[in-house]
Amino acid sequence: MKAEAENPNRLTCEVETTLKIIGGRWKVLIIRELMTGIKRFGELQRALPGVTQKMLTQQLREMEEDGIIHRQVYAQIPPKVEYSLTPLGESLKPILYAMHDWAVQYYDKLNQ
Repeated sequence: MKAEAENPNRLTCEVETTLKIIGGRWKVLIIRELMTGIKRFGELQRALPGVTQKMLTQQLREMEEDGIIHRQVYAQIPPKVEYSLTPLGESLKPILYAMHDWAVQYYDKLNQ
């Protein structure tokens, strides 16, 4: 946010960048699934009820382009594709844990 104060005409800030990369309904859930290890497309789809094949494919491609996940394709028939977090994706873990902890505190406050 410091850079935003230096340049008030700047349209983005670092928090906005983070939200762009992990925002949306499915990206955080995909990352959550990959935090436990390598997953194939079908495993991800089963773990995320309601996600369409098209949406999951789109979200995975965007996260691959952003350097958050790695897509490993094996040369075999039928094709085998596995997804995992990159080191950059792994660096999101403390952020997601912090978001989880905040949500727990939020619900605790609401239920007082």
